[in-house]
Amino acid sequence: MGRDHVSVNRDVWDADAPNWVRAGERLWGLDEPVWGNWNHTDQGIGMLPADMTGMDAIELGCGTAYVSGWMASRGARVTAIDVAPQQLATARRLSAEYDAGITFIEGNAEKTGLPDASFDFAVSEYGAAIWCPPEDWLTEAWRLLKPGGRLAFLGNHPLSLICSPEDGAPCDTKLHRPYRDMWGADWTKVEIDPSGICFNLTFSDWMKLFSKIGFSVRKYDEIYAPDWADDTRGAVPAEWAKSYPVEQIWQLAKPS
Repeated sequence: MGRDHVSVNRDVWDADAPNWVRAGERLWGLDEPVWGNWNHTDQGIGMLPADMTGMDAIELGCGTAYVSGWMASRGARVTAIDVAPQQLATARRLSAEYDAGITFIEGNAEKTGLPDASFDFAVSEYGAAIWCPPEDWLTEAWRLLKPGGRLAFLGNHPLSLICSPEDGAPCDTKLHRPYRDMWGADWTKVEIDPSGICFNLTFSDWMKLFSKIGFSVRKYDEIYAPDWADDTRGAVPAEWAKSYPVEQIWQLAKPS
């Protein structure tokens, strides 16, 4: 890869921040969480603890911080970090409007500078989960969690990456790049809808990395498009995502 993904992705998300304001406002206003491109309900997924009263929680790569807002509404003391100041501007405004009391940090989720063992729960919905190298941000999440702490993250399914054409066109049923030694993709110079530098791994490499760091896997979900969907979201057509998983959710634990 060899490029400064942090500054590249910061610039991409700062420039795109105005396009996420309305979505952030809508999601902050929900009583219950929804997840992924097609806003699946939390039923059967359970990414967040139902009661977070008294918990210290952190969102790694928060964007407009609606996930942080949901955690605050469940009783958590929440810290949220993001590298993009324009995204944080929206997050801070909405947090103030909802009196969420979230502590915001402008910084890199791979190197937060926060004390060891500070949090009971960590989460990333996209955010660090796809825009940071897995070993870097997962090692940081491990360091931040207290013994017995939990981490949940949602990101692109590996199939959605290997089925994505290299010019940035929507994914299809062909294999466009190798699965072996997968690391992610640089979308900055593609012909169609250029964006940033994202990261992903093969299933075996995810599992090896969790084991290397020390995490155990509590739960794993593969997310498909719902039956009613007929559009394209995040360069993924609904018809494709009804047959192939578009997203994955890992729920991990740090031993007590």
